[in-house]
Amino acid sequence: MARRPLPRILSHGSAQLARSRDLARTAADSATDVLHPLITIMRGLRRLASAGRRRWSATPKDKRGALLFLVASVLLVVALAPYGPLLAVATLMAAAAWQGRDRTPTVPDGPDESQAQRLRSLYDALVPYFSATEDPEPLYAHGGGWERAFPGYEFDATGRITRLTVRYPAYFTDGEPESRARIEHLLAAKSGRGREYHFAWDEEGNELTLRVLAPLPTDLVAQRFVTSPGETVLGFTDPTRVRRTLPLTHGEERRDVPPVIWRTGVRSTEPHLLAVGQPGSGTSTLLRSVALQALRDGDVVILDGGGTGEYACLTGRDGVLAVECGLTGALATLEWATQETERRLVAANRARQAGDPPPEDTRRPLWILLDRPTAFTHLAAAHGRKDPQSLLQVPLRHGRPANVTVVVAEQLDSLDSLSEAVCLHTRARVALGPATAEQLEAVLGAPPHTTPVDHVPAGRGYARLGTGPVHRLQVPATPDPYDEATGEAHRRAVLDLLPPRTTPADAEPQPTRPQPVGPGGAQPREVAVVLEKVRGEEVPVEKAPTEKLPVDDVQPHQVPSGTTAPEPAPSAPVPAEAVPTEAAPAEAPPAEATPTEALPAKAAVAESP
Repeated sequence: MARRPLPRILSHGSAQLARSRDLARTAADSATDVLHPLITIMRGLRRLASAGRRRWSATPKDKRGALLFLVASVLLVVALAPYGPLLAVATLMAAAAWQGRDRTPTVPDGPDESQAQRLRSLYDALVPYFSATEDPEPLYAHGGGWERAFPGYEFDATGRITRLTVRYPAYFTDGEPESRARIEHLLAAKSGRGREYHFAWDEEGNELTLRVLAPLPTDLVAQRFVTSPGETVLGFTDPTRVRRTLPLTHGEERRDVPPVIWRTGVRSTEPHLLAVGQPGSGTSTLLRSVALQALRDGDVVILDGGGTGEYACLTGRDGVLAVECGLTGALATLEWATQETERRLVAANRARQAGDPPPEDTRRPLWILLDRPTAFTHLAAAHGRKDPQSLLQVPLRHGRPANVTVVVAEQLDSLDSLSEAVCLHTRARVALGPATAEQLEAVLGAPPHTTPVDHVPAGRGYARLGTGPVHRLQVPATPDPYDEATGEAHRRAVLDLLPPRTTPADAEPQPTRPQPVGPGGAQPREVAVVLEKVRGEEVPVEKAPTEKLPVDDVQPHQVPSGTTAPEPAPSAPVPAEAVPTEAAPAEAPPAEATPTEALPAKAAVAESP
């Protein structure tokens, strides 16, 4: 059967259809222009009728009769007056035309004189960077027009640029960071200082878009964030850079804010964090915020090299294993952390070889927070002791499979004193406070896409997780609740997040769960020392001491007189306890400290004097 050809209108009528559409569109536009007065009057009559209906609905029922009598009287007077109906119709048409007018504000076709002068100044400033003598048709030339160079622009109420699209020639070296930095610095200076600008480079289209960023909110305080286990909120950023939002409360107000979330744990690609900043920039606030979030399902060890008592509110809390400010305590705590990391690795490896799940004590996260560790480094060098940063190599290198996370906060001018292990294994970076573009690039590994400003509030900076993009960051306000300068609202917000206090602030924190005793299985203070001789009685120890510490460096736990260590259960090993140095005679030689690995169940404890 022969195929029938398509109708002529479908096979060859595309041009006719397009011409018909153009004619119909032209006729509609002409009819709209001709009937525009009638359309305006009809729109006004509709609005007047709606207003009369609303007035009638708002009138009480007992007054509607009087209103009807008044309207009838007016109509009667108009009907009896000479030329009354004609004047009434003319008045009604005029009112309808006034009510039906187009009320949309008129947008000026172009910038005003001051805005045009600002664009002209920007164009003249870019001419030396975007012009070339060999270009036959230069886009930028002295005395040229800025209309082609700036296809899009927006201004605020004060006449300052808020958004600008800049076209540049194809031969500009937009792939070189130095060339980009020069253009960004120039545009930021000419558009107005004191604001943060975001630059988006379109290399394919040869366009640069400048946009003024709104300031990040500074009124967000610490609270319980809606996150999954292993997620830590470092702060909040711009909504254009993050697809996720968190519901937050600010007083009675609730709003969704995009967060910067740091993921830790066994499958994390950035298991450790380094935060740097100037004094007063908010690094201690960041560490307190991280500690409060970590205490929900993990244990925390805090080492304060500044010694200012910024973390005294965490002493004795459930899950806080130690808060150390001295060199001896920091060394003992880091030695225990090293042994605990090794113990977790061995236990997890044995369970994996046996085909069993990892033990429960290896799955619970352990956080090691260090504030200004370089202060301990200077003290150790002055006293001839071991550098505490050297003890961080095992937790940093093997912390991810052992569920051990290290967070280091240091001042910007002390970065050279950080050890190679800290700089190498802390792939998550945070830079707070004012800093130059070169300093930010040295810390983050990449330049930010915004222009840093000189004056920023506390907790404001940048964050970069591994090789990801650089985000603007605002740390939630987490001040020291014991500081007199802290407001009542912020103090109450932090105190509500603190875990219950399990031991007095001046007593030794006891473990709230059974802790294994073995290589690295004791608590931080218990692995420091055990005296071999007390009042002439020897305490039996299974393993010979491996390191000797002076008695003055021991911080023992006070034991009531006349008590002995209870018989431990097989499933809950008993941690060793240090004996007070005051128990030793004054003429006795310094005793030796023994790292505790396993004590017999019947080890007697000496009586206190």
